[in-house]
Amino acid sequence: MTEQFNLRLSQLEQDWLQLVIKENYKVEPSNGIYHRYQNPVITAAHAPVFWRYDLDPKTNPYLMERFGINAAFNAGAIKWDGKYILAVRTEGLDRKSFFAIAESPNGIDNFRFWDYPINLPETAAPDTNVYDMRLTQHEDGWIYGLFCTERRDPEAPIHDQSMAVAACGIARTKDLVTWERLPDLKTSSAQQRNVVLHPEFVDGKYGLYTRPQDSFINAGTGGGIGFGLTASMENAEVGEEKIIDTKQYHTVYEAKNGQGPAPIKTTEGWLHLAHGVRNTAAGLRYVLYMFMTDLHDLTKVIYKPAGYFLAPEGEERVGDVSNVVFSNGWILDNDGTVFIYYASSDTRMHVATSTVDKLLDYVKYTPADGLRSAASVKTLYRIIDKNKSLNK
Repeated sequence: MTEQFNLRLSQLEQDWLQLVIKENYKVEPSNGIYHRYQNPVITAAHAPVFWRYDLDPKTNPYLMERFGINAAFNAGAIKWDGKYILAVRTEGLDRKSFFAIAESPNGIDNFRFWDYPINLPETAAPDTNVYDMRLTQHEDGWIYGLFCTERRDPEAPIHDQSMAVAACGIARTKDLVTWERLPDLKTSSAQQRNVVLHPEFVDGKYGLYTRPQDSFINAGTGGGIGFGLTASMENAEVGEEKIIDTKQYHTVYEAKNGQGPAPIKTTEGWLHLAHGVRNTAAGLRYVLYMFMTDLHDLTKVIYKPAGYFLAPEGEERVGDVSNVVFSNGWILDNDGTVFIYYASSDTRMHVATSTVDKLLDYVKYTPADGLRSAASVKTLYRIIDKNKSLNK
């Protein structure tokens, strides 16, 4: 039995190592805006063997998996000590999510989880589930992690075990190892998800991008990306939420939309990556889209291309919640490269790379949505006519 145990353990460790050291390559051709990569950067199989298995032959003689990992997705991102860091939503077979740090030397492959997941403190009202952490390195010196904290709705009838209340949980750290839990965000909205901290002070206060909701599932009357201010993160409270990017009929964000990661500052404005949701006969479809806000008036959208920026393709469309891409993390490197980390179908993590210059060009010069079929045809005529004139 010991020999079989050791052989199986050796095979498990070899398979894990071959996965994490696998090189990643750009997919060609690209659309000129960004490059996708061939392989996911993080999957459930990237979880260390010593997480999933009891390695003691006395207590686990058959080397059975004791703590299965179902998915690894929706990761916040930050550049830290020269490494590319993901705060991964890691979901066990029990459907409970937790956060685990994975790091890579180059941002596109060789991601490895740290030995231990984040030991996130609980509040007086313990979370049932936590997920989708956005990391923001704020100018106050802290790294903040804002995430969704979910608890069962106290008004739910006993026969309904799915009703929940979503709120914005807040934690902060100086080293990504030890985290201080702060009180949940308070707003006038019934529920909050997808809350993101702006990286700079705004008139001496902290700026927050919110996504007010009437209920756990439905955006309802509060749909859209909101913005509000709080005087403190220790007891964060937003009194007024101004919707800066709303839902819109017959668009890729007609059902719901929400801020992705914290925006990137450029000389021309703040670049935003968001997710948009529409309903289809096959269920909800999640895509990513972009817009830009004024450098000084954060509530003023100055550019917004039509349609989606990135949508699920090929195998990305298959998973626990199919036909979904979602991003809550990107990294701007010193050379202007932007690493866009996105999850597909609530299952795995991918990366796409672009540059600030390309993203600015995309946001500024890609036509806006005319909101009617006739307007789309007029846009296409302008492009065609211009291209034909070049051949004269």
